[in-house]
Amino acid sequence: MNNLIEVRGLRKHYGDLAAVAGIDFTVQAGEIVGFLGPNGAGKTTTIKLLTGLLKPDGGTALIDGHDIQAAPLEAKAVIGFVPDTPNLYGKLKALEYLRFMGQLYRVPRALAEDRIKRMLALFDLTDVSGNYLEGFSHGMQQKVAIAGALIHDPRITFMDEPTAGLDPRSARLIKDLMIQRRDSGNSVFFSTHILEIAENMCDRLIIIDKGQLIADAKVEELRRMQGRDDSLEEIFLKLTGGSDVDAMVQELANDA
Repeated sequence: MNNLIEVRGLRKHYGDLAAVAGIDFTVQAGEIVGFLGPNGAGKTTTIKLLTGLLKPDGGTALIDGHDIQAAPLEAKAVIGFVPDTPNLYGKLKALEYLRFMGQLYRVPRALAEDRIKRMLALFDLTDVSGNYLEGFSHGMQQKVAIAGALIHDPRITFMDEPTAGLDPRSARLIKDLMIQRRDSGNSVFFSTHILEIAENMCDRLIIIDKGQLIADAKVEELRRMQGRDDSLEEIFLKLTGGSDVDAMVQELANDA
């Protein structure tokens, strides 16, 4: 079994708040894993721990066999990361930024130029590649960020709400790219609030709530464990304590 991600006892606290409370899971090569949870459940904190942007208070995270804390350069070399909000260098042009990312990951120049050309065309950015990023819309910046994250053909791609702010065509493109990466033997680990995407795309779902993992299974297995043929939305609400939402809405309507 080829685990590209191995998480053991990972913890992160902010004061008395356990944002990530000693979680354990693995992600294998050739898997798309959806990371689900309510707002404030610990999804973004977990992804930042796995990508080395935060230091854990305990536990370990191995990325393709490399400890993200003990061997950060080796681990980050095989990671592509797309945050929920692009934080690009506004004074760079799109083409300059992508070339910079290629140099950062030591992609041979000719190969980088070929990949940049293909990705600019794929994301419909060729005509604006000479424009400064500070003038790009959120969706356009998101596409540049994704292109930059894939420039070195990473073994593992982390995405935090990757389709946020994208038009339907671009969102479909991102989904196709994730499937392509999975089919080529790489792994994709992404968080999303769009349960339809998670249900239709993911090989496995990990659900977190209040910093603790409450489910780790395929959608079909989740349904079997619940003993019913519910939609993923119904299962998610039941597991995260939101199954009484209809009653709460009705109560508000009655008060009105």
